[in-house]
Amino acid sequence: MLKIERKTFFIGLFFLAVTALPNFVFADSYNQKTTFFVDSSYDLSGREKIEGALKHISVKAYFYLEEEWWESLSDKEKQEILNELLLLGKEFDQKIYPTVTSVYGHEWTPGIDGDRHITVFLHQMKENIGGYHRTIDEYYKIQVPSSNQREMVYLNSDYLGRTRLKSFLAHEFVHLIVFNQKVKVFKTGEEEVWLNEAYADYAPTLLGYDDQFDQESNLYNRVREFLGRPSDSLTEWRNTAQDYGVVNLFTQYLVDHYGIEILEDALRSKKTGIDSLNYALEKNGYKKTIKEIFGDWTIALVINDCSVNSLYCYKNDNLKNVRITPALIFIPTTQQSEISLVYSLKDWSARWLKIIGGDKGLEVEIENNTAPEVTLSYVIRKNGTEIEIQEAAISKGGVVKIKLPEFAKENVSLILIPSVTHKTKDFTDKEASFSFSVKIKTVEENNHQEKPITEMTIEELQAKILEIQQQIARLQTILAELIAQNQSEISCKEITKNLYYGIMNDPQVRCLQEFLKSQGLEIYPQGLITGNFLELTRQAVIRFQEKYKEEILEPLGLENGTGFVGSLTRKKINEMLNAGTF
Repeated sequence: MLKIERKTFFIGLFFLAVTALPNFVFADSYNQKTTFFVDSSYDLSGREKIEGALKHISVKAYFYLEEEWWESLSDKEKQEILNELLLLGKEFDQKIYPTVTSVYGHEWTPGIDGDRHITVFLHQMKENIGGYHRTIDEYYKIQVPSSNQREMVYLNSDYLGRTRLKSFLAHEFVHLIVFNQKVKVFKTGEEEVWLNEAYADYAPTLLGYDDQFDQESNLYNRVREFLGRPSDSLTEWRNTAQDYGVVNLFTQYLVDHYGIEILEDALRSKKTGIDSLNYALEKNGYKKTIKEIFGDWTIALVINDCSVNSLYCYKNDNLKNVRITPALIFIPTTQQSEISLVYSLKDWSARWLKIIGGDKGLEVEIENNTAPEVTLSYVIRKNGTEIEIQEAAISKGGVVKIKLPEFAKENVSLILIPSVTHKTKDFTDKEASFSFSVKIKTVEENNHQEKPITEMTIEELQAKILEIQQQIARLQTILAELIAQNQSEISCKEITKNLYYGIMNDPQVRCLQEFLKSQGLEIYPQGLITGNFLELTRQAVIRFQEKYKEEILEPLGLENGTGFVGSLTRKKINEMLNAGTF
């Protein structure tokens, strides 16, 4: 019996000694090769396993490179890559790790592998993929056989040497923190995907990487993605570029107005999703809910002017010019008009519809066909600079009527902003769609029979002249707005540089769009003049190139348009501009 007890005692001492050893005893060593499971949907070749070699060790991280890719490099390229890893490691140790953890909390450490380093594996990925994180790596292989059993993130090796790689590393690292806070510390289960991505995608802004607003800025790219489809749902996650765009732009607004403490307290709480954000708002003394803040944000996206209301703008200087272009509904003049339209919405999304034109009064009915509730905000812009903002809730089957009997005299435009914010948890990648209807009709501004001019008194004639002058002024204002939003005249006589998808706020893109619009509906049916080279502009360029394929495409051996405005496309456009054949 004594022998058994002594044996047990010494085994216990040995176990304590081993588990108390410093982490470096178990640490990975330079050039160590490890086969990692990867996400085949992101990998360039669809692989499920890739061999990696350890090429750099920083204070906080191991940096592995795909072995096959590494061996394909020249000695000079290898040295450049090693230098980049050295810089990335220092950035992670000295800036990313301390800044992000001070706000969001820590990752699981020493973690599932008993090592305080996180593992960063860089391998070849599909185009436009910056990186990813696999939650299954946080579980033991006995639970999930394809787990790498490490605190681990994956980055696209194509971005080595580019500034944006730091943003990707910060983004993916936040996912490790979110897992630890929600699953390990507070035991709430995994965070809603959309909010998990919101935490992660705000990290580059938190770190100051978005201060330089250019193509290497994460924020710059998110703005571009958001403007491509602003009606995308905040909470339905399909892992598209637009999903990241809407999550980022909403989070920017939330932090702008309510502080980083909202993210910090929501993450360090026993709640998830919408509930956690509402908890954080209440904890910090705010009376508003996320639903109300979402509504304010939808208004800010069309106004974005702090002088109108401090809630209806971005405070970030890089976002002060961000405004969406509402779908335009033009009411013709000199005739009675009735228009009926049907639109769809998903939870936590909005639409923006702008009504202009007409020379009469206006009656608008908005009917909620299928949603549990539609929140309707509407913005009335009056002559001059006055803006009036109203809000209404529409229950399922309900109708809200807006009557503007003096619309032709007093108002320049009416912007309708319907949104749905009913569901609050358990969001998926395929949420239900709801429909609403908009009916617009013009009405006479008064019901009395107007005197013939020959029977009017001098005073009545003077009043009539003043009324006509006001109507002319209003129509001139509408015309100026139409020109500003959707210019039909071409503002330049030559396109002097190559133009391509992704260029934003560029006068030559605006000129290109004006030219494309002049080519008719078959080329550019939307006719939007924004200065932003996005998908609609790219498609219009393709149609133009294919219309004149003998001059643009065939010399290059191409059958189909590319959407890239290069030398031959510019040559044809400039010839037509100079000849006036547009």
